[in-house]
Amino acid sequence: MVERIGAGIEVHLDGPAHGPAMVLLPSLGRGAGDYDAVVAYLVQAGFRCIRPQPRGIGRSRGEMAGLTLHDLAADVAAVIEAERAGRVLLVGHAFGNWVARVLVHDRPEQVRAIAILAASVTTEANARTRVWIDGSFDMSLTDAQRLEHLQAGYFAPGNDPRVWLAGWHPDVARMQREATIATTERAWLRAAERTRLLYVAAAEDTISPPPSLEELRAAMGPRAELTIVPRAGHALLPEQPAATAAALIGFSQS
Repeated sequence: MVERIGAGIEVHLDGPAHGPAMVLLPSLGRGAGDYDAVVAYLVQAGFRCIRPQPRGIGRSRGEMAGLTLHDLAADVAAVIEAERAGRVLLVGHAFGNWVARVLVHDRPEQVRAIAILAASVTTEANARTRVWIDGSFDMSLTDAQRLEHLQAGYFAPGNDPRVWLAGWHPDVARMQREATIATTERAWLRAAERTRLLYVAAAEDTISPPPSLEELRAAMGPRAELTIVPRAGHALLPEQPAATAAALIGFSQS
């Protein structure tokens, strides 16, 4: 546990204590366990993996209303300080990419580079994707109905969405959405003006379709790089953990 004023953050730690540090942030309303399969490859390659659990999941606690993305980024900053991690490679999956980009803006001295996975370039979601996202969080639906939303929104054809049937936290997602709406300034979106940025896109992502490199740099800045993982949707991590880890390792070592 890492304590800071108004919050306590549970942290999952893996890998050698003195290895190069990666801080891994999960998707909307989901927890640190989403990275389990990816972390196995990162640890094997010698990386120290630091996974803060979002407020409201596990033992992490704190106010769940009246927040902005800056508050959520400050939770992560407190973990980096407590773990004496130095300048880290900061990784954000889907919603986690917004927290990561805000942290680069607020605390650039903590971040040597950033990687965003299956990430929305902006903070907007269209009506079609909102149906899939909301359906995945709706525990009043049957498993079969939720699996339809998961398959359509998160998983490439042929990949099994049942691995993500559990692990959804509607109250956490509500808090994170409200924090995003309350974050009205947008300078933090252009993180690739401040540091190197890798966008790991999922080739069959229906929620955040892969941009071109030109589109990516126009949105985020000139230091953005792009790699596309085949046979993966928006979930990405459980679909292609080896390819995701390989992209992060290659970027970190380049």
